[in-house]
Amino acid sequence: MQATRIEVAGHADRSGTPQYNQRLSQRRADAVSAELVRLGVARSAITVQAFGESRPLVPTADGVREPQNRRVEIVLR
Repeated sequence: MQATRIEVAGHADRSGTPQYNQRLSQRRADAVSAELVRLGVARSAITVQAFGESRPLVPTADGVREPQNRRVEIVLR
């Protein structure tokens, strides 16, 4: 059986600058990854990505706050 890979992807809404949102989505993904490691998941099994505001669930204009776009997705492969 192949080992499970865990993909952790951070996202942000469009209420900040693209640069800020990129860093924010990275911090979100890193926080979730750290918690998974704390709970016993091997760090080598986790891939972390940050998408900033580039992949919204709900399309919005610049500067619009949208809670659904502020998220971390965890995908098991």
